[in-house]
Amino acid sequence: MKTLFLALISLCFVTAAHAQWQTTTYALKGGWNSIYLHGDATHATPDELFAANPEVLEVWRWNPNPSQVQFISSPLLPTSGLAEWTTWKRDGSVTTLSQLLGQTAYLVKCSGSSSDSHSVTITQRMLPPSASWVRNGANLMGFPSCNAGGSYPSIVNYFATFPAAIASGVKIYKYVGGEIGPSNPIQVFSPSFEALDRNQSYWFDTEVVGNFYAPLEVSLSKAGGLDFGRSGSVITLHLRNRSAAVNTVTLALVASESAPAGQTAVTGSVPLTLRTYDANSLSWTVTAISGSFTQAIAPNSSVELSIGIDRGAMSTDSSAFYASLLRLTDSSNLIDIYLPAQAQVASLAGLWIGDATVSKVNSKVASSPGSTTPRSFPLRYILHLNNAGTARLLSQVYLGTLVDEGNPEGICTKEAGLKAGTKAAAVRMSVAHLPLDSAITAGSGSVALGATLVRNISIPYNSPTNPFVHQYHPDHDNKDARPDGTNIGLADGVESYGISRQVSFEFTNSPPEGVSSVGWGSTVIGGNYTEVLSGLHKESIRTSGTFILQRASENGAITIN
Repeated sequence: MKTLFLALISLCFVTAAHAQWQTTTYALKGGWNSIYLHGDATHATPDELFAANPEVLEVWRWNPNPSQVQFISSPLLPTSGLAEWTTWKRDGSVTTLSQLLGQTAYLVKCSGSSSDSHSVTITQRMLPPSASWVRNGANLMGFPSCNAGGSYPSIVNYFATFPAAIASGVKIYKYVGGEIGPSNPIQVFSPSFEALDRNQSYWFDTEVVGNFYAPLEVSLSKAGGLDFGRSGSVITLHLRNRSAAVNTVTLALVASESAPAGQTAVTGSVPLTLRTYDANSLSWTVTAISGSFTQAIAPNSSVELSIGIDRGAMSTDSSAFYASLLRLTDSSNLIDIYLPAQAQVASLAGLWIGDATVSKVNSKVASSPGSTTPRSFPLRYILHLNNAGTARLLSQVYLGTLVDEGNPEGICTKEAGLKAGTKAAAVRMSVAHLPLDSAITAGSGSVALGATLVRNISIPYNSPTNPFVHQYHPDHDNKDARPDGTNIGLADGVESYGISRQVSFEFTNSPPEGVSSVGWGSTVIGGNYTEVLSGLHKESIRTSGTFILQRASENGAITIN
């Protein structure tokens, strides 16, 4: 259960500022148009995205609603206040649409008439393909069709493996510019001759439920794409051919564009590899992916590709960010899919949480020498290592949406660092045996395999966490009660004593006995634990054991508040 919890934390709170960028140009007309974003454009507001395009007057996002009543003779008119629509208007009269999400359909109103042409570019963070058809309602959708030789496939050919979308009686509409009315959108009466433009979205009035987006289904072992982070090594790419014919898929590397202003700069393309199993040698062969390669898929069959990363080809700079795209096209010229790939240089920076298991305590009883304990005792630790190499032991930490500018997902040490209204979704972790609200850096050493980190923990004689202090016990409250009812504070050593703890974490290159080696040195670190306590006894007490820490976040930034 603990491992699952930490895995979920890691997925939720890895920094989200990284992306693989591609700019799409949309050919629009005056009046109403429909577009489809295959990538996410939330890095900027609509005001910023369309600042150079004053012809863009309104943008309406379609939000599929399973309970929406189907349209009868024509698509629904965009109407403010309905759950199905969120809206941005340039004049500021309506601003319910603050960001343009990916894999989503939009209506765009431009100035002029249907005879006016406009070219609008939107830079996007590319996303894996997805779609969700709803039975009880209209579907405004777009698809990753291929523009081979300057022409798109017909709607009939594209949906041959999903005939419910084009069955008899199904109505399909497209926007052609001009005001909303009988001539916009228009019904597609000949889907056999109608090209399916990947940059447009279309209304489908069909009673189906499914997730069809292409005749080639693509799924990844990581939902967000080929995201290797700082520690990933292999991601499985599953390809399913829905058609009744052999389909040959071409996979090619495509470089990411430069990141927009305010986003993490792209150092270079991800050095992807292809892992194949050799049945003769019973071993894996790793080949660098350069240019393109093909993969044949039998009819109604699937293949799995193991996509890896050559970290040796990356920089040693921990701040370097690699991003690119893996493009998939097929021999039928139906699909054109871009899978985002990203990776960072391997680093132990981030948030770690786990336990030290104390199994030895040096006895101070003359008649009972030795250090072996009847059973071990766990001590929880939270460790954060920032990008500069500074390690902090934390008594508590919060992971969630920060109050910082832009409200990024991040890490802070107090609840005040979280954005109001998002605290219910935040995660808090704490350590009971450390001083309250502490971020301890005093000590020496570093966090690295083969290194030792030493931290000095001071617990003042009057600290609430000092074991000698009992707030309501007159002999241990550090107060001298007088007959007149006054209390005089006592000094250190009268009723309680200051305690110092020197804890040492020796990071070993291999895990302790009985601990799995999977992820060791990347997602799991640990080794030998030693602690020397002074102040509990007239002599120092030495304890020892082992410790294991698991990565909870790769975010090397933290707000100490």
